Amino acid sequence: MTAVTLKDVALRAGVSIKTVSNVVRDAPKVSAATRERVLHAVRELGYRPNASARRLRTGRSGLIALAVPDLTTPYFAELAHHIRAQATALGLTVLIEETLGDPAEELRLATGVGASLLDGVILSPLHVTTTELAPVADAFPLVLLGERGYRRERVVADHVLIDNVAAARDVTRHLVGLGRTRIAAVGADVQASATSRQRLEGFQLALHDAGLPFDPRLAPPVAEFDRGNGLRAMRALLGLPPEIRPDAVFCFSDLLAVGAQRAVHEAGLRVPGDIALAGIDGSEEARYSTPSLTTVVPDKGAIAALAVKCLAARIRAAEPPPFQVHVAPHRLDVRESTAAERGPLSP
Repeated sequence: MTAVTLKDVALRAGVSIKTVSNVVRDAPKVSAATRERVLHAVRELGYRPNASARRLRTGRSGLIALAVPDLTTPYFAELAHHIRAQATALGLTVLIEETLGDPAEELRLATGVGASLLDGVILSPLHVTTTELAPVADAFPLVLLGERGYRRERVVADHVLIDNVAAARDVTRHLVGLGRTRIAAVGADVQASATSRQRLEGFQLALHDAGLPFDPRLAPPVAEFDRGNGLRAMRALLGLPPEIRPDAVFCFSDLLAVGAQRAVHEAGLRVPGDIALAGIDGSEEARYSTPSLTTVVPDKGAIAALAVKCLAARIRAAEPPPFQVHVAPHRLDVRESTAAERGPLSP
């Protein structure tokens, strides 16, 4: 099959080759309507820039990397899908890497895996330290995802995240509003990650708002945010004395909630009749579970758009632009696991 060229895109969009080149390079002074018309033609024709020619012409390859902890986690898989789409619209190609939370691997990828090939990196770090990242961010275009509390003066990079405290507070308030009074939290991880700490903080704030005490026995520690740990944590909660056993559970990921839901089913109890369950991530798995799972839905499309836009700006800049924190929106989707009424799923 013959490769699609700039000329093909220009003909489809009804503009000049120069205009297509400006849009692909994300150059300024192109109207929003023209840019959208060209990007539509790019997507429709499946245009891919010639990286070698681009590098000779601009000194850039058009290749960026996305480095995430675990591609088997639905959240990161869905986020990678959105980032790829956003990058493609800007004429960028994405190399997707999995770090498995290894700090050495996170640092290696943050430097560009051989920076001569990559223009920049979008990194979701778990364990690499601020001290290690600071010189990397100064020397190489880098955008950070997630909830690590990197100090402005230490790391010169944009940071894209959701407000985890507010998200956890929202879902816990929902559970309180159902009249539940013994609310558990599954996700206080043994590694004390920033995500876990912030979601626990939001959970505790909502309990305080409602005048409910925080009982550490209702916050069993977990090693990972996966189904198996959700199953084990829920089994431990169900083993508590009846007067302590929870009537609602907020899980710090949808996968934890799916595992917890299985444990409730094994015990012969009903969701939400006996125990209301909610998660956070907005995964497709949550929509199709039985019952469907109430969850906090981060706007993954907005996260991806912000991350790619910020990285593209850093790649183009002669001097690193000021560090910025970008907070993407989230919403609470109330479904069958907290609302008894059931109905057919709309695919």
